[in-house]
Amino acid sequence: MRSLLRTGLLLLPLLAAGCDHIEYHPYDTDISGEQDINAKNIARIESACRGRQTVRFAMISDTQRWYDETEKAVEALNARDDIDFVLHGGDLSDFGLKKEFMWQRDILNRLRVPYVCLLGNHDCQGTGEAVFEKIFGPSDFAFTAADVRFVCLNTNAMEYDYSHPVPDFDFLEHEYGSFAPPARRTIFAMHVRPYDFQFNNNVAKVFEHYVVRFPQPLCCIFGHEHRWIEEDIFGDGMMYYGCPNIEKRTYILYTLTPDGYSYEKVDF
Repeated sequence: MRSLLRTGLLLLPLLAAGCDHIEYHPYDTDISGEQDINAKNIARIESACRGRQTVRFAMISDTQRWYDETEKAVEALNARDDIDFVLHGGDLSDFGLKKEFMWQRDILNRLRVPYVCLLGNHDCQGTGEAVFEKIFGPSDFAFTAADVRFVCLNTNAMEYDYSHPVPDFDFLEHEYGSFAPPARRTIFAMHVRPYDFQFNNNVAKVFEHYVVRFPQPLCCIFGHEHRWIEEDIFGDGMMYYGCPNIEKRTYILYTLTPDGYSYEKVDF
């Protein structure tokens, strides 16, 4: 309810200004076009990367309201022939509106490679989470590319007033208990990192305890803060990398090899 009210308040200036081209209803979750995108693309990713020694993926994040820049990012990524998939770090929408998600989906669907999307804190506004789940899928999910298990998490605790288990430790326990070949290493992806005010920092250290006990954890990647961040947050050697928002016209290119990983900030 809090998110719903906040969404309405944010939209009042638009309505007052007579922006009648924006159709908005807080309960509208009737989706047209493609749905369940993450599951479909995960199947493509896992099939294409099975048995591979090297995998390369790009991360973009926080495309909310920057539609032109998102289109340019798709063009830049499509111009490459060395990317296996794209990971979106969340905040596809600004107000959690159905049309925002559908506009972003239709742009991202132009990618030549499969992509998956995380849930951002802005995506939780109003009925945004319900729309996200219809178009993309569950807010906690995982997949395997080559020998790396990507554990993708909803970490937007503040949006739930701590009424839901965010992050969901049951999901983490299940992933830990079901970890199996070909996966032998782990990358964690989330929208909000520990010690950001959106994270449930009462369990920040518990969360890190889970992260470091997974098989060969490589790093944690996230969005949300609209800037590049490279930090060992807990001082335990686990690196956290933040992806800039798409307005910065930057994506992060990660290369996974049997010996580890490397990254590169790419401007477009």
